[in-house]
Amino acid sequence: MTMTLIGLGVSRGVAIGRAHLLQRGQPEIVEYSVAAREVDTEVRRFQAALAAARHQLRAIRKQIPEETARDIAAFIDTHLLMLEDSMLTTTPVQLIRDSRCNAEWALRQQRDAVARVFDAMDDPYLRTRVDDIDHVVNRILRILLAGESNAPDLSESALKGQVIVADDLTPADTVLMKNHGVAAFVTEVGGPMSHTTILARSLQIPAVVGAHHARRTLRHGEALIVDGEQGVVIADPDRAALRHYRRRRSGERQRRSELARLSDKPAVTRDGREISLQANIELPEDLRVVRKFGADGIGLYRTEFLYMNRAEPPGEEEQYVDYRRILRTMQGRPVFIRTLDLGADKQVDGSVTAAATNPALGLRAIRLCLKEPELFRPQLRALLRASAHGPLRIMFPMLSTTQELFQVLGLVEEIKAELAAEGTRYDPLVPLGAIVEVPAMAVAAPLFARHLDFLSIGTNDLIQYTLAIDRVDDEVNYLYDPLHPAVLKLIHDTLKAGQKACIPVAMCGEMAGDPKLCRLLLGLGLTQFSMQPASLLEVKRIVLDTDVGKLRRRALAVLRATDHEQVAARVAKLND
Repeated sequence: MTMTLIGLGVSRGVAIGRAHLLQRGQPEIVEYSVAAREVDTEVRRFQAALAAARHQLRAIRKQIPEETARDIAAFIDTHLLMLEDSMLTTTPVQLIRDSRCNAEWALRQQRDAVARVFDAMDDPYLRTRVDDIDHVVNRILRILLAGESNAPDLSESALKGQVIVADDLTPADTVLMKNHGVAAFVTEVGGPMSHTTILARSLQIPAVVGAHHARRTLRHGEALIVDGEQGVVIADPDRAALRHYRRRRSGERQRRSELARLSDKPAVTRDGREISLQANIELPEDLRVVRKFGADGIGLYRTEFLYMNRAEPPGEEEQYVDYRRILRTMQGRPVFIRTLDLGADKQVDGSVTAAATNPALGLRAIRLCLKEPELFRPQLRALLRASAHGPLRIMFPMLSTTQELFQVLGLVEEIKAELAAEGTRYDPLVPLGAIVEVPAMAVAAPLFARHLDFLSIGTNDLIQYTLAIDRVDDEVNYLYDPLHPAVLKLIHDTLKAGQKACIPVAMCGEMAGDPKLCRLLLGLGLTQFSMQPASLLEVKRIVLDTDVGKLRRRALAVLRATDHEQVAARVAKLND
């Protein structure tokens, strides 16, 4: 009998195949004491498990074809680096020696301590990085418990054309699936910003996550349809459903072939308006993919990754070299770099303090930077020095008052004076801007726009703060709605504030990369979009096929809708 499961579509595309249920689950850990004479043996057992985990990941990495984009291998490299980090190599050993406990228990205790730090982070993207800790820790635990390879069921060529159904998957699993021709995957947990789902989009594997109880509901070997765009999984489909989705799948393949031809084509609407399509990146290694999809520049470079998994923050010189490299690689295309956006849970010396009661509303981002100038000044110096090597734009996150803005601008002027006195090169006219992600700033956007060179709307946080929900919390993320009338009004008001002040306004949140919202945003006046690289060509296709002049009145009509159904209906008409 046909049955449908609903999850979150995180990697578009249609797949049809047989279900392969991966019954892996979380390793069960029991604490027990180790005799004093056996402590060294227990430490060696733990270190042997670390070595085996490294060997497994290196073997998986070798399976990645040389022509594959560097960012795909970088996911595996991230896990390999974690296996060298003292948080997993040294601290558990100390716990084994101090508490005389078994290696599994020591590792789990350390995992929980690290997870508390990530859980307290305010940025939802950074908070999901705890998934990577779990993936690495679980690999080591399985080796300790049973010598498992952690992916024995994903290393077989017999999986070609099948749909993997699991509780969760690691980036290493995803690479193996691609190599063995797995058609799609469905997981019971996961979110749109985990490394696994980002990798699935890069590898173009259809995926649905958050399909609760999928392993309990689906049967091994039964036919499945996976719709990675709508987040739908159909079990035991009838003939009509199979015909429909086979046509969809064929159309998707044709669409990808046609999109590839657009990479070098300028994004100009039918009525001659030039639209800038830029990319969001996290690591310098992502630049290769940016060039592949023909981005006009980098609309958001997150600098937090320079600060993570280390005892000391990066120095000025290290940051300068990193920023300079990005600017040179982009060869004259603009690069928007966001200053540090971490919460109060991460201190200058790498030590961890008690988590804030509500870190999303606490000491984070620009608030933390202004309170800790010894953390902020080296980054500003590095950025200003790098500005001499290309069109750099510096943008500040989570401003909520003009007092904060004036403090930031004053600090920048101080550092400019320092550099000038030293004879150090920098661009004295480097553009300074802010990310609009706090509703107070969106409401007061005209005040901020008077003193800035540009604005960029960070829709991910703006939606969360406007609707008072955490979009990575399964209990409330159903309320996360980019089309909420309040959200659309704040976006429109910010665009108008930029137009009145004669400064550009970009959008760097996930809304910018959603093809279904592209025409609405164009009609509201957005001309600069920044998104995940894999979304660029689909958005460009819509831009090329749009007459913005004809959209304007209908887009404004969306703002007058009074409930979600009305908004959705009017947006759908824009896309007809």
